[in-house]
Amino acid sequence: MKTVRSLLLLITIILTSIASFGQTSLNYQLPHEDILKLIDAPLPPSVQMNTEGTHALLLYRKAYKDIEELSEPEMRLAGLRINPKTNISSRARYYYDLKVLDTKSKMTYAVDGLPENPKITNVSWSHGESKVAFTNTESDGVALWVLDMKSRAVNKITDPDLNANMGSPIRWFKDDQAILVKVLPEDRPALINSAIAVPSGPTITESDGRKAQNRTYQDLLKNPNDEKNFETLATAKLMKVSLDGASTEWMSADMYRSISLSPDGEKMLIQTLDRPFSYLVPYYRFPTSTDIYDIQGSLVSNVQKMPLIEDLPSGFGSTHTLERNYSWRADKPATLTWVRALDGGDPSAKVEYRDALYEQESPYTGEPKMLTKMVNRYRYTQWGNNNLAIVHDQWFKNRNTKAYAINPSNPNQASKILWDRNSQDNYNNPGSIMTEENEYGRNCIVIDNGNIYLTGRGYSDEGIHPFVDKMNIYTGSKQRLYQAEKNNKLENIRSNMEIRKGIILTSLESKKDYPNYYFRNINTGQLTPITSFENPFAVIQDIHKEIITYKRDDGVELSGTLYLPAGYDMDKKEKLPMILWAYPREYKDKSSAGQITSSENQFTRPSYGSPIFWVTRGFAVLDRAAFPIIGEGDEEPNDSFVKQLVANGKSAIDAVDALGYIDRNRVGVGGHSYGAFMTANLLSHSNLFAAGIARSGAYNRTLTPFGFQREERFYWEAPEIYYAMSPFMHADKMKTPLLLIHGEADNNSGTYPMQSIRYFNALKGLGATARLVMLPKESHGYSARESILHMLYEQDSWLEKHVKNRKETKVSTP
Repeated sequence: MKTVRSLLLLITIILTSIASFGQTSLNYQLPHEDILKLIDAPLPPSVQMNTEGTHALLLYRKAYKDIEELSEPEMRLAGLRINPKTNISSRARYYYDLKVLDTKSKMTYAVDGLPENPKITNVSWSHGESKVAFTNTESDGVALWVLDMKSRAVNKITDPDLNANMGSPIRWFKDDQAILVKVLPEDRPALINSAIAVPSGPTITESDGRKAQNRTYQDLLKNPNDEKNFETLATAKLMKVSLDGASTEWMSADMYRSISLSPDGEKMLIQTLDRPFSYLVPYYRFPTSTDIYDIQGSLVSNVQKMPLIEDLPSGFGSTHTLERNYSWRADKPATLTWVRALDGGDPSAKVEYRDALYEQESPYTGEPKMLTKMVNRYRYTQWGNNNLAIVHDQWFKNRNTKAYAINPSNPNQASKILWDRNSQDNYNNPGSIMTEENEYGRNCIVIDNGNIYLTGRGYSDEGIHPFVDKMNIYTGSKQRLYQAEKNNKLENIRSNMEIRKGIILTSLESKKDYPNYYFRNINTGQLTPITSFENPFAVIQDIHKEIITYKRDDGVELSGTLYLPAGYDMDKKEKLPMILWAYPREYKDKSSAGQITSSENQFTRPSYGSPIFWVTRGFAVLDRAAFPIIGEGDEEPNDSFVKQLVANGKSAIDAVDALGYIDRNRVGVGGHSYGAFMTANLLSHSNLFAAGIARSGAYNRTLTPFGFQREERFYWEAPEIYYAMSPFMHADKMKTPLLLIHGEADNNSGTYPMQSIRYFNALKGLGATARLVMLPKESHGYSARESILHMLYEQDSWLEKHVKNRKETKVSTP
């Protein structure tokens, strides 16, 4: 009898233990009211200014979707996520209102005729900027609307039959009187429901012996039914639609990937998708046909047939060997340009030049003209005139980037290197080249008697102070025309308005002041306000904020943005709990890694993923803490990833502790994506933290065997690196409470939801304190209000329990 009782007691204990590890059914929860106030603050609009600066479009967007919208039908095909009912991206973000701002009078006007509860996207100004086209998503489709800027009234132009599955379905014609629209074909076949369709056979994928080393893409095609559905959803007919609603067929149904009008408005560069499709790569590596048509829709030239690209050389900077980057030359009526690799597309090839830039004029016959060659891989070209274009390249391995001034009319003239620099060196960044609209309405380089204008952020040890420089193309000499003052404001130069007269569009902000737009005359100093948006987060405007700087044990300069609660007594210095939030970044030199790219004058804006919320809950917050991972010379950054990670964490805690603000025994750490990966590694390899929060991370690098983040090496080339960096492999070392959060529909390469599930199972099996929260319908970034509020509830509960109210336990240094 005693044996039976003992057995029953043992069974009860076992069942109780199992139950304690089981799932918890929980409805969406709300975080603390102090957090809720910030989440529900209404946001000011985004601003789109016309070229003349006379009017601006104000676009109002809610900060979050709702879970009902996120739960609408969704098909995940070839790297796309499509709502098959409405025929637009299922993850599209919408504006709910439009207004027109007169910049001279500062008057804001409502727009007449907007539909009830609009869902506005694909906003597109006409070439003359007298009108603005946009799409409105209705319950059963997408319709075209047009706003007349003069009357400030909108009209519905089409039925909800547009096809926006492959991106924006609208392109203005040059005369501003008609729009080229992608619409659904009348004979479109019904979609196949793969969940109930009877299979006709197995799905088979073969390898023919060629290497096809690809990243772990998600939402790929999986079977013939997916192929058919993708073709159905990607197929559209091109219609020319007048502003009165009259339409004519411009081109028959096809899978249109991109459409580009030539600068003179007389030709169209059109790219369509072809079969065969692939189960290994997304749609943008499917076969394509690139062709040129005249404005009536008649074929002018077959430009290229691109095959399926499944296999590329390994490494960053790899590409295919055929022509790529087709585009129109911005300063010519209809000149086609493209790039071709000179190294076989192979980053490991030892060559003098990697890429070459070509052009060909209408009628696109005969030999194309090579304009220049680049040492690195091509990035982009900024066109000026017959005698000047500036070509930019980059190379990942050494973080090098160059800018070449070329003479397009004389390819035999040697190019001039304007700068040759470390792309990660922000302190010595010369800035971006200013542009202006030319006779074709395209942005081209501002050329002023052999000079160009540059504008940059002006990063330095003393903060962020944007500048405008004038640079002579021939001598390389520079003249600083303007630099923002060193005060309690942060300036952000937005664009050129009339730089020859010294007029720029800029914005100013401070810790407490929301960014507002101004016209600045850099010659006279005159500052003319345009907008007057108020601070929607006034409840945190009195918190303490500062940039702190400190050093790692090996001398690397580090920094972070420190927040303290409003009213914190800087003399008494109560010891606060702290949350540290970071994201590791790889560098090839220590000097770049130590540069400061944040400003304490930046407006304090708590986004959904921000840790700033916890300053309202009595925490010190160290946000954007620098976590550089450095590999100089032949050493790769990840060769000492864990060691540097822990050193970064310890230095951050030491620095804030030395200021007297925190209790170092109550410090939590968190991050999103690669920051989640960082968090799990810190908890596995140190005893610095009381708890961690890891959102949407990857924890087993053997599941991303062909590289991850900035790691080029394959698993089979560096298995010890993959093992050392994988928290999953060190789950037995985890002794610190870890909260894992992941979107069930994460589509980011490498961060499959399975990563968190398997990692949690390992932690659970090894007896670690952990909690896994899977957010339904959410992707890599979260968008539904219900999901975000619950995420904040979970994080707040975790930090309250395991950090703020942690039982007395002394942390040790590693």
